[in-house]
Amino acid sequence: MKLQIYSNRLSQPCRAIIIFCKLHRIEFEEISVSVAKGQQFTPEYKVINPMGKLPAIVHGSYKLFERYPSDIQKRAKIHSVLDWHHSNLRQGEVGYVQNRTLKPLLGGKLDPEAAVVNEKLLSKSLAKIKNFWLKGDGKFLLGNFQPSIAHLSLVCEIMQLQLVPESDRNRILSPYKKVLQWIEDTRNATNPYFDELHSFILELKAVLTVDSSVVVNEVTK
Repeated sequence: MKLQIYSNRLSQPCRAIIIFCKLHRIEFEEISVSVAKGQQFTPEYKVINPMGKLPAIVHGSYKLFERYPSDIQKRAKIHSVLDWHHSNLRQGEVGYVQNRTLKPLLGGKLDPEAAVVNEKLLSKSLAKIKNFWLKGDGKFLLGNFQPSIAHLSLVCEIMQLQLVPESDRNRILSPYKKVLQWIEDTRNATNPYFDELHSFILELKAVLTVDSSVVVNEVTK
């Protein structure tokens, strides 16, 4: 029985899960969900995930969300990273990118003041990654010597900054050389899947550069 992943590749968490599965040779069927069309809110999808969120992972009658190490201490550490991620790095990044670039494509208006607030949270989160999560002997989070689902979740989040102007991205990321090296280490450790999954972001970036008024058919949560 094959694993099913309901996803949208513009979604950072979806990319992380798919890279993880490809990296570990986990066979799966990817089922595309159009967020632009609101398919995540349909009754059919709500049966799979009542929260209407992506990704959703289904294996037979079981719904799976992440795969963690069997060691309970390592699992607890990964949980701590993921919990921190959603209330810090993700909040800052999503708020910044949407208010800097994406909102007009979603039918909304840019909010420069909100972008400033979220950029501060994003920068604070990058500093936390540099000074706390990347401590240890290994080159990955928590001193590990190989990437986990937590690494992919955080790196895929930061890769969303490809959608903002290069000058903005450089201003935000250049003070954090250790974080940039960690991103590159994660990319190298998970390729060719990392580049494959992020090609969609680079393609969208090219479209946005050519025509900032284009209507994007697939958007993230």
